[in-house]
Amino acid sequence: MIVADITGLTSVLSPGRRLLGLDLGEKTIGLALSDTSRSVATPMATLRRAKFSLDAGKLEKIVAEHAVGGIVIGLPLNMDGSDGPSAQSARAFGRNFAARTDLPIVFWDERLSTVAVTRTLLDADTSRRRRAELVDKMAAAYILQGVLDRLRHMAAP
Repeated sequence: MIVADITGLTSVLSPGRRLLGLDLGEKTIGLALSDTSRSVATPMATLRRAKFSLDAGKLEKIVAEHAVGGIVIGLPLNMDGSDGPSAQSARAFGRNFAARTDLPIVFWDERLSTVAVTRTLLDADTSRRRRAELVDKMAAAYILQGVLDRLRHMAAP
């Protein structure tokens, strides 16, 4: 089920279930996982992309192993807020995955997430090779943390 926005997500999430964040690239999928209280996003892994059915199967296994209750997909909008080819691809991935699961799926604006993560890694003097290994899963964590922060802000009185 594709949830229209973050406010719709809160009404369908089960307590104690984690959120899985996805940063969809052309060659890889960065993964991040929240804790069960949904307050902290942790970079998890980077998957090499293959056919959709293989990617979906890997994600379904992760969902089952980690008690995931919802999925956040980074939406790479253009700087003017419009959909480009990457955003259209992310939306198609979400629709196709929604057909395979009952979990709520929400898209989250990920503009500049990779830039922010890369800058952080550069500031930490991380080698080019190490940055390439880390950037996708850290971008997924950055995206997921944005959702977690928004959920916490919405719940505050």
